[in-house]
Amino acid sequence: MEKKNPIEERSYLLNRRAFLSKSSVGIGAAALSALLGQGLLGSCNMIGSNPIDSLKKNSTALTNLHFAPKAKRVIYLFQSGGPSQFELFDHKPLLEKLRGQELPDSIRKGQRLTGMTSDQTSLPLASSLFKFNRFGQSGIEMSELLPYTSQVVDDLCMIKSMHTDAINHDPAITFFQTGSQQPGRPSIGSWLSYGLGSTNENLPGFCVLLSRGTGRPQGQPLYSRLWGNGFLHSLHQGVQFRSGKDPILYLNNPDGINGMSRRRMLDKVLALNQKQYEELGDPEIQSRISQYEMAYKMQTSVPGLMDVSKEPDYIYKMYGSESTVPGTFASNCLLARRLAEKDVRFIQLYHMGWDQHDNLPSAIKKQAYDVDQASAALIMDLKQRGMLEDTLVIWGGEFGRTNYSQGALTDNNYGRDHHPRCFTIWMAGGGVKPGMVYGETDEFGYNITKDPVHVHDFQATMLHLLGVDHERLTYKHQGRRFRLTDVHGKVIHDLIS
Repeated sequence: MEKKNPIEERSYLLNRRAFLSKSSVGIGAAALSALLGQGLLGSCNMIGSNPIDSLKKNSTALTNLHFAPKAKRVIYLFQSGGPSQFELFDHKPLLEKLRGQELPDSIRKGQRLTGMTSDQTSLPLASSLFKFNRFGQSGIEMSELLPYTSQVVDDLCMIKSMHTDAINHDPAITFFQTGSQQPGRPSIGSWLSYGLGSTNENLPGFCVLLSRGTGRPQGQPLYSRLWGNGFLHSLHQGVQFRSGKDPILYLNNPDGINGMSRRRMLDKVLALNQKQYEELGDPEIQSRISQYEMAYKMQTSVPGLMDVSKEPDYIYKMYGSESTVPGTFASNCLLARRLAEKDVRFIQLYHMGWDQHDNLPSAIKKQAYDVDQASAALIMDLKQRGMLEDTLVIWGGEFGRTNYSQGALTDNNYGRDHHPRCFTIWMAGGGVKPGMVYGETDEFGYNITKDPVHVHDFQATMLHLLGVDHERLTYKHQGRRFRLTDVHGKVIHDLIS
């Protein structure tokens, strides 16, 4: 293939579209300045300005919060796969009496089922094999599978009336994390990075940690787009921390490169990117510059963050023996606390393995063991450091499970299919009311009977706790103003202290 002449290559950059896009910015800005006065445009991100200075001035969409915030940061313990509310949180004695009988048509009301049980000739009701007791001053019921979480119930705000629009994993997780079932929208952490920015110059404002459960080790996969920036600048994408030698890929210097060499290289790259930005005005060039600089800063901040060897023994005991094993949920919970101490805005943990269509009793027992002690320890750890009051902790999956058995029901075994109509999540700290249960489901655990909470309601409430009006945090893309809650959602004020 014939190589293009550099001068000819340059001419392609100055085609009609590029010329009009650049001139429209320049001419439009000049006209607006003449009409309104230059003072009103003082903070505009103009072509030709220094990209790093522009990033500092315009790093957040919101110059002021809409409300007084109750939370400064979020730790979201996402339980991927759909934990069964019947075995963990929502005790239904009626199912014990009716075990093995058919789910009544009057309860199902023709609601859709997944393809995994829609052709099942029988839908036998399946009660949990695990016992429930009341705990704490609040008297909240909790399963015997969660002995540690049971000890912190007075700090929890439990929502038993969550419901969602999606019935399968990928769209359901995408819906929770981005506000849309369709891929391509920004994730919650990206929206917060865009709206509020970062409070730590040496760490990303949005960090992600993954772990795989023992309940179903080969369960549903996760995709990096769940913590992607969508149509927002790439500056707002979540940064995944991994277990092992290199917690962040490509962060360390290659052999033969030291810190001084890296700095000189970055300065040269900055000069080239600066020149390209002045020529093209592409805002993604600014994001690229910022990412290079952040990577340089993280070379010194990340190793100390990931080194938990100096944590006292009582902390390891609190989080459990697996907290010393990198990549486990317990280890990630400990790292989440350390990230919160560094004022990282949004810390997202994903724990896979909750999709128990069969063999549920044995599988969920293992899965609950993975997360119970560490989830409770995180609450206690934040509380003892005085951080729980301004850190919102969220625990929950993408949907619940059916009250009937998928496949054969036996005395000691059964499975459960996906159920979007009602399920349970909990929150703690960050301005939510402690020691309360919100919402109710019917005696069959199939439908909501009081105070429903939609996914967009949950997202709107979370943003409100951070001081953000969910209707006013928007981004214009392809001619439309988008937001995390799309065109729905209301703040559930009864959850807020």
